[in-house]
Amino acid sequence: MVEPPVTRESIITCPQCGYKQAGFMPTNACQWFLPCESCKFMMRPKSGDCCVFCSYGTVPCPSKQRLRQCG
Repeated sequence: MVEPPVTRESIITCPQCGYKQAGFMPTNACQWFLPCESCKFMMRPKSGDCCVFCSYGTVPCPSKQRLRQCG
């Protein structure tokens, strides 16, 4: 069975300054840290989230996208 494609681009909103930046998610790892391009705040996942994309992005990470496709 062929796996449906996952979206790798997400817009991340900095919780510190509100700046929005584009990000590309890795498909084989979770991204735990990401500095804001504007204020340099180091974003980390919220409690219970696996990565910064799940916490602050417009699209969840590839592993979460795959889990939704299984349900």
